[in-house]
Amino acid sequence: MRVLVAGATGAVGRQLVPRLEAAGHEVVGISRRGPRPVDVLDAEAVRRAVAEAAPDAVVHQLTDLGGADGAANDRVRVEGTRNLVDAAREAGVRRIVAQSISWAYAPGDAPADESVPLDPTEEPPRSRIVAGVRALESAVAELPEAVVLRYGILYGPGTWYAPGGAVAAALAGDPGARFLGSTAADGSVGSFVHVADAAEAAVRALEWPPGAYNVVDDEPAPGHAWLPVLAEALGVPAPVGRILM
Repeated sequence: MRVLVAGATGAVGRQLVPRLEAAGHEVVGISRRGPRPVDVLDAEAVRRAVAEAAPDAVVHQLTDLGGADGAANDRVRVEGTRNLVDAAREAGVRRIVAQSISWAYAPGDAPADESVPLDPTEEPPRSRIVAGVRALESAVAELPEAVVLRYGILYGPGTWYAPGGAVAAALAGDPGARFLGSTAADGSVGSFVHVADAAEAAVRALEWPPGAYNVVDDEPAPGHAWLPVLAEALGVPAPVGRILM
């Protein structure tokens, strides 16, 4: 299969491209930086890139997280996804696999499965985040064979949770550390997924039935359980309840 990977140089994309090639797929990668630079907010540039690639399937791993700017990332989810879907449709692509997130569900007393609706909150900044997720998932669903991967919190190489990353800096007391998340050791439950596992799921999703899938670990844990363990693994002080958004 000829696969276009949008976001090929990101934390998941770097893990994904070699896995697709190892599975026998022909891969064309685009990203804001790299050998095929494309600004996903430029609809015409995206249209040209997808038309030239003439892919059988598109894998959407687009984010804008380098500056820990939530609004910028939301714009990629909304406008970038819109441009990518429009270009894919024009090129005759039927199958798309798209990165989403697993923490946009409505609150509950137990871990959410895919039947739980997205959070209807009107409270910012969460309302903005969920609106971006809803726009992304709605747009990709316009293609006949759309698979949405609702990833847990990504950890591993190239993420904020890697050794020497932003979370380690925040826990060490660096006031300039920037990431979108929490270092509060409280009762909030989170699910993680390693970037290698996230990439492997994207490879397999090329053959999955259309729909949304949670791609997370099987041991969700509260912050007071996993944050001290993470701090010890990173060799930094235990968390003191600081929250960064």
